[in-house]
Amino acid sequence: MSDTDKDSKTELPTQKRFNEAAEKGNTPFSREIPVFASTVAIYIYLLFYVPSGVAHLWESLRDLFEKPDQWRFENGQDVVALFIRLGWDTTSVVFPAFILMASFGIGASIFQNLPTPIVDRIAPKFERLNIVSGFGRVFGVQGLVEFGKSLFKVLIVGTIIALSLRNEFVSSIDAMYSDPAFLLDRLTSDVKIILIIIIFATAAIAVADWFWTHHQWYSELKMTKEEVKEERKQMDGDPIMKQRQRSFARDLARKRMMAAVPKATMIIANPTHYAVALRYVREEDAAPVVLAKGTDLIALKIRSIAEEHGIPVFE
Repeated sequence: MSDTDKDSKTELPTQKRFNEAAEKGNTPFSREIPVFASTVAIYIYLLFYVPSGVAHLWESLRDLFEKPDQWRFENGQDVVALFIRLGWDTTSVVFPAFILMASFGIGASIFQNLPTPIVDRIAPKFERLNIVSGFGRVFGVQGLVEFGKSLFKVLIVGTIIALSLRNEFVSSIDAMYSDPAFLLDRLTSDVKIILIIIIFATAAIAVADWFWTHHQWYSELKMTKEEVKEERKQMDGDPIMKQRQRSFARDLARKRMMAAVPKATMIIANPTHYAVALRYVREEDAAPVVLAKGTDLIALKIRSIAEEHGIPVFE
């Protein structure tokens, strides 16, 4: 969108504009919120599942290295069986992390926008195969903004982690030469610290990105004065056509009124300006009924019709 288009969009979006955007799937969505949710999922996984899962994996590896005589490698099937067991033990530790991350990420996405089938989104569009347009999307303004956000996240998180763990560097080197169990506890502790830092950093970034995304989305939906005028015309109808319809309705009502004048029993008139056609039949009407009335030219027309049909006129 050019700067000229943005400058011309000075009017707030209407409800119809919001509805049309929702039907096309154009709703605000922050990518940083699922990232934050996935980071929280990793921390929960590390806090509650890793101790028992890693302990089980450690037992399997320790049996392999400390008691190698229990393992027989007489043929290729024995080797395959060993790899299957190690792979299964490793998967049982790692797989829950992917499940948690996917669940939290999907939940965060659904929290922002409920899933809605948008035919326009899934329909094939051949313009997406255009290489020039693809480079424009990747290296355009939006692509540079996304790259800047990613670079900013890496720099901020990396700087915070480095400042937080700089005093732990020497002790971490010493822990490498200690007991493996102590090394695992130390590694888990350091990873928890890093994850807590990342959680706070991604939370701040997610909040900022949420506001920025909604601001950009709202700005894109703003309308020009011509768009507002055109939308109002579509909703209310063309003013010229409405005027013609009203004029036609008045003419039709006037013709019906003039057609009823011959049924009148008397005309009450002001000599120059007003005329009222009344009908009163003693057996049919409880009170006089107004059949027609008008001023100026219409009043003269009523009097003229009355004279043609011999209806008395009282001035």
